[in-house]
Amino acid sequence: MLSRHVNKLLRHSYARAISNYRGFATGNVETDPTERDPALFFFDKQIQACLKRLTTVDYNKVFRNRKDGHKLKPPEYKFLTDEQLEEAKKEANYRAKKYLQMPPVVKQRVDITAPLCKDVGLQRYDTAKYVFTDITYGLKERERFIVVREPDGTLRHATWKERDRMLQTFFPKPVREMQKPKMFEGEYLQDLLNRSEYEFILDRACVQFEPDDPDYQAVTQEVYEHINAERRFDILRSTRHFGPMVFHLVWTSNINNLLCEMIETSRIKHAALLVRLYHMIHPTTKSAVEQCEHTDDDVEFIMHYVRLECPQVSKIQKLLQSYKELQRERQIVAEGIKQAHGISSETDSVNIN
Repeated sequence: MLSRHVNKLLRHSYARAISNYRGFATGNVETDPTERDPALFFFDKQIQACLKRLTTVDYNKVFRNRKDGHKLKPPEYKFLTDEQLEEAKKEANYRAKKYLQMPPVVKQRVDITAPLCKDVGLQRYDTAKYVFTDITYGLKERERFIVVREPDGTLRHATWKERDRMLQTFFPKPVREMQKPKMFEGEYLQDLLNRSEYEFILDRACVQFEPDDPDYQAVTQEVYEHINAERRFDILRSTRHFGPMVFHLVWTSNINNLLCEMIETSRIKHAALLVRLYHMIHPTTKSAVEQCEHTDDDVEFIMHYVRLECPQVSKIQKLLQSYKELQRERQIVAEGIKQAHGISSETDSVNIN
């Protein structure tokens, strides 16, 4: 019942959302994707709601045992009243939401190249660079002033790599290493990808890098593209990385494999929601501008997108046709069960009452 209300609410707000997002699509926003800031879209409440729904919550997967070096606790069995059971369910739901908190998607950071000043009197004073770091207690990392004096007397802001190294020196974070681990490079990363260790790579990347670090974005994008090529989406489903992966695929207009997977697994409502999310982020595309007349029909809504945007029209049409036939067979079975229980039709059940 709650799912129906949520679907209805999303459909009613869909047209309004599209008109709001067209405000972002001005000038170079659509023509030059590299200039867009993904954070403006990713942190929007409606897009966050869509990503969370697409992630789904499988408690068995969320609370499964992890190989992270911590000692496993023995299971506890308790007798609970109905009230205590409801409280336990609320607590489990709260913990699940905390575990599924998505890593942020932001624009890649850029070094400041303009020098602060140049003192000719310090030229050739030394052959080494001098790094000055503000270690005032209580400041946030981004607020700390870190500058570098070059041997030629130039005083400049520290690069992001230099800042990360200094901050890890004075304010070390647990588990984070001073240098980029080998697991994120070349054949080592490829070996992990071939073994489908996607969640391990992404969890480790969140610890080692900041979200706007070029290394973090390169690693995560390579993982997402590998998952998309291998169609192993279910490995990240019900994890905190599924939402950012979906956002990346939508952001790069590469949702067709995920759309097919959702239809094949009978996640037709999620498939329709994926298309709606695509329209929110790309409001000037043909399927977004030419709105579908049957927005309440998920299958027709998906076909509207496929006809105008997707090159795999015949493939998805066959998948949708198979889905319709499966739904008809299920309906026949359900009617047979009703008749077996003495309820031949809805009118009979009303007359009996």
